[in-house]
Amino acid sequence: MTDTVPSGRPGMSDGRAELAPGTAPADPRFVNDDLLPVPVAERRWTTYNFTALWVGMAHNIPSWMLASGLIALGMDWKQAVLTIALANVVVLLPMLLTGHAGPKYGIPFPVLARASFGLRGANLPALIRAGVACAWFGIQTWIGGQGVFILLDKVFGGSWAEASRIGGQPWTLWLCFVLFWALELAIIYRGMDALRRFENWAAPFVIVGALVLLGWIAVKAGGLGPLLDQPSRLGWGADFWPVFFPALMGMIAFWATLSLNIPDFTRFGAGQRSQVLGQTLGLPTTMTLFALLSVLVTSGSQAVYGAPVWDPVALAAKADSVFGLLFALVTVLVATLSVNIAANVVSPAYDLANLAPKLVNFRTGALITGVVGVLIMPWKLTATPELYIFTWLGLVGGLLGTVAGILIADYWIVRRTVLDLEGLYRADGPYWYRGGWNPAAVLAFAVGGVLAVGGSHSAPGTGPFPEDGLVPFLKPLADYGWAVGLAASLLLYTALMRRRGASPSSSRSS
Repeated sequence: MTDTVPSGRPGMSDGRAELAPGTAPADPRFVNDDLLPVPVAERRWTTYNFTALWVGMAHNIPSWMLASGLIALGMDWKQAVLTIALANVVVLLPMLLTGHAGPKYGIPFPVLARASFGLRGANLPALIRAGVACAWFGIQTWIGGQGVFILLDKVFGGSWAEASRIGGQPWTLWLCFVLFWALELAIIYRGMDALRRFENWAAPFVIVGALVLLGWIAVKAGGLGPLLDQPSRLGWGADFWPVFFPALMGMIAFWATLSLNIPDFTRFGAGQRSQVLGQTLGLPTTMTLFALLSVLVTSGSQAVYGAPVWDPVALAAKADSVFGLLFALVTVLVATLSVNIAANVVSPAYDLANLAPKLVNFRTGALITGVVGVLIMPWKLTATPELYIFTWLGLVGGLLGTVAGILIADYWIVRRTVLDLEGLYRADGPYWYRGGWNPAAVLAFAVGGVLAVGGSHSAPGTGPFPEDGLVPFLKPLADYGWAVGLAASLLLYTALMRRRGASPSSSRSS
């Protein structure tokens, strides 16, 4: 096992560390102001801030529709809510484990990854996480723009949908997309403190909006409709479990991205208590409540319209009053802004800054994320959900679970939460390994990644993979990709580092 001495200012009884005055590393290959540790005096996020962050991120259109997707697979409402609740309890554990380094050292995810992957090797997990976030940013921005377009079209009597077309879409839809995109970047460009203030009021506003939607549909339905009484098509026997486990992995994969880069937020925490309580109160409870609200509102829509309306934007568009439409419009805008800025811009901004600290700071990274999010053409991604949502979630979950296993093993098992803070920024420090790369982390990632996603498969005509899987004998593991990747990489990385049995500094080479 390898422990390193924490380099922090003495006298901090709560265990938090920071760089001593005048000791900040200056190597432009690995340092800029956004990657340096947050000073203890500036770690101010409270339990409420973290709870509000999760409330704001969990309340969005895709998470609203998670329950509907599970019911479409044959579950009843109790099974769907249970699956979502269990998934978010499971993903909370790696979220808290990786988040611990934030309040203690004030460092973002790509800097934490340097301890396990090496100063240069950290770019591997950082770019994987950044690529996933850029894609999700584009998808969420397109969904938010569509929501604004649908509701404004209703306000203007359908004239927006009849506008002349560019690239197969009304120019008014492109306008909504661009305006929504610009608003997101304007908020994040103001920095993390602006994000904290935005989440503080966005979180309760979205909760109120969801409850108003529930009250409105309940009044129109004269009750919550027949959906709650419908039995599961799967039961609780042999037909249920083959659907449950892949669905559980998919629900976990929904937040697997944040389980990696949560230090990007917890680095601003006032202490471990704030991040642990805030995340515990915010994530599993909010996602479970939102899933339940989704089921109840959809139940009422079936009673009113004769068929369930799972999309909250489409349901809100059925409101009779202009005030109701505008309220729904603002709620959709705030909900999508809240999750997309926090979940899909903050991480790649730091990750890209880590790639080239001298050229890219946090704001520049955010702008690059916004541009890439457009270049991936999210309107095409959302046109084929089987390929880019369901298949992609499993693939992404497996790879990100593999990275999470390495981070957790290194920080908790190998180093027992003790890091050399200055060494995370120095090429002559303990995390240089071999030319800036840790072979143990690269091998653990390769093996864990192959086991997690090597068996990826698609039904004929619905995805890019062979029906029997890329590697047929690994196909049984594909439905458990996140868990397989995390467990395999954690065990292998721990074994490799134990076998080496020396301090990282003893194996450096130039």
